[in-house]
Amino acid sequence: MADKRDYYEVLGVSRGASDSEIKSAYRKLAKKYHPDINPGDKEAEVKFKEASEAYAVLSDDEKRRQYDQFGHAAFDGGAGGGGFDFSNMGMDDIFGDIFGDIFGGFGGGRSRAQSNGPMKGQNVRTSVRITFEEACFGVEKEIDITLKEECPSCHGTGAKPGTSPETCSKCGGKGQVVFTQQSLFGMVRNVQSCPDCRGTGKIIRNKCTECSGSGYVSKRKKISVSIPAGIDNGQCVRIRDKGEPGINGGGRGDLLVEVIVSRHPVFQRQDRDIYSTAPITFAQAALGGDVRIKTIDGEVIYTVKPGTQTDTRVRLRNKGVPSLRNKQVRGDHYVTLVVEVPTKMTQEQKDLLMQFDRAMNGDNPSVDITEEKSEDNKKRKKHPFKKK
Repeated sequence: MADKRDYYEVLGVSRGASDSEIKSAYRKLAKKYHPDINPGDKEAEVKFKEASEAYAVLSDDEKRRQYDQFGHAAFDGGAGGGGFDFSNMGMDDIFGDIFGDIFGGFGGGRSRAQSNGPMKGQNVRTSVRITFEEACFGVEKEIDITLKEECPSCHGTGAKPGTSPETCSKCGGKGQVVFTQQSLFGMVRNVQSCPDCRGTGKIIRNKCTECSGSGYVSKRKKISVSIPAGIDNGQCVRIRDKGEPGINGGGRGDLLVEVIVSRHPVFQRQDRDIYSTAPITFAQAALGGDVRIKTIDGEVIYTVKPGTQTDTRVRLRNKGVPSLRNKQVRGDHYVTLVVEVPTKMTQEQKDLLMQFDRAMNGDNPSVDITEEKSEDNKKRKKHPFKKK
C-alpha cells in the first residue's frame, strides 16, 4: 500500500476538511475525469477511480476515523484494521447524490419527478420603445405579439376530433424509461425521457389537422402594457400569465416586456437624476438675471447670480425622475450654465465692447482693435480680388 497516494492529497483537501468540503472537492474531480466525459482516456479513468475510492472512505465517518489512525493499512487487514471491501462501497448512493444531473438518476430510493406532470409554460420576451418623458412619468402602451393558444378544434389534446391520445406502450404513460448501463463500478440504472412519446406519456395516432397535433395554434394579439413612472432603459415589465401555455394542465408563462428608452436631445439620465446644459449671455453671467431652463416638467425660471462663470452647475431639487417604488419621490435636475460668446458682431458692437474692455482694464486693454484692423488690411493686400 506504500505506492498509494494519500486520500486527502488525492482530493486536494486538508485533514481537517469538513464533509461539505470533501464532497465539493470530489464533485469537481469526478466531473473532470468521469469516463463518460473522457471516453478512451485511461489516465482520466485511473484518476476518476482514485478520487472515487478516496471519497468513499473520507465521506464515511467510521472509515475516515480508521484511515486517520492506520492509513491505507486500515483496509488491508493490517495494523488492527478490519479491512474494507471497495466492491461493496455503495457507489449508487455516491453517484445518485452527486451525478443525478449527468446520469439522470439512480436506484436506491432516489426517484425523479415524472416529466409528464403539470409544467408551467415558457416565458415570452418582447420589447417596446418609449420616449424619455414617457419613461419619467409612465405610459400605457399596446403591443402586438404572436402567442400560442389552445387549439379550438382539439382543445389542446392534439388528437383529431372524435379520437383521443393513447397511453404510450413503451413507458406505460410515465413519460420516462429506465435502462441499465455498464460502468466502471458495475451496472448503473439510468432514467431518460421516453423516445416514443417524448416525455408526454401519450401517443397521438390521428393528429388534429388544424394544429398538426401540437394542441396549439398561433394567434396575433394586442396586449396592453402599463409602464410605471421612473422605469429605466433595459428594464422589464412582467405581465403574469401572458406567456406560452402550460403542459399537462400547467399554468401559462409570463410575458416579459423590455423597455427601450429613446435618447433625448437635451436631457441625460443617471439613476433618478437628470443632467443638461443651458446657455446664458455674457450680460446675464456678469450682471445676473432670470433665465429660462427646460425641465421634464416644462420651462422654469432660474435667477442667475452676478458674476456667474461658465460651467457653473446649479441644482433644481425634485425636478428629476420619479422613483419606481414611489413616484412622489423624485431625483434632482443638474444644469450646467454655459456662457455664450457671440461669433458675429457688427462694428458698433465691437466698439462698445472695446469701451467696456478699456473701462475694465484702463490703459492696458486686453484687445487692441487697431492692430486687428491692420492685420485684416495686410491679409487683403496679400490676397487681392482679381478681375476677370
